[in-house]
Amino acid sequence: MATRIRLKRMGMKKAPFYRVVVADARAPRDGRFIEEIGTYNPVKDPAIIEINEEKALRWLSNGATPSDTVKALLNKAGILQKWADQKAGQKSAEA
Repeated sequence: MATRIRLKRMGMKKAPFYRVVVADARAPRDGRFIEEIGTYNPVKDPAIIEINEEKALRWLSNGATPSDTVKALLNKAGILQKWADQKAGQKSAEA
């Protein structure tokens, strides 16, 4: 099963609020998901990004691919850099 980390739209009309979820790639955008790992509120100034780092790193290491928007959010939160460092550390330990 191909898993993706993506946004699930919540909130009201013209006031979006998103949940960052791990879902099967074939599931609809607002449909079934496996696990919620955070939230994103773009309406606030500055936008509020809350992502559970431990869960995100676990899913990334298990092979879940983030959508383009989630990749940018993970980068802002500093999680993508930690994941890259973690991957580089594993490769150097294997060699």
